Amino acid sequence: MTQTTQKEPLRVMFCIGVTQNFFDLPPNRLKAVWEAYVAMINELKNLPGVKILGTMDDDRVMVGTSYAWPWTSYILADVPDYETSVAGCNLFRTIKVSDDEFLWKYGRIEARIGRPFIL
Repeated sequence: MTQTTQKEPLRVMFCIGVTQNFFDLPPNRLKAVWEAYVAMINELKNLPGVKILGTMDDDRVMVGTSYAWPWTSYILADVPDYETSVAGCNLFRTIKVSDDEFLWKYGRIEARIGRPFIL
């Protein structure tokens, strides 16, 4: 009798920053970037095995570009494996804002990978 062991998911904090390109846009172009962010979150939560646990947005108390910590927003998720974490970050390379622009032009993402902190 063989017993299969299921791997515990990785706990991943997707850290998202807004770049200066976003702030340089005229107001009539901001909606397209926002829609790209919504598409990114929807595609992230639809990746196989991804469970979004929570989100946090600093946009009211942190204004301007995010080059690193502190980031503009965060998505905490359980993710089945490293490859899926990479696929989540890769969405910034594949989600289009317009015919010739991708989300990475207006934002950046970094994944911190760990495990749940058990108390």
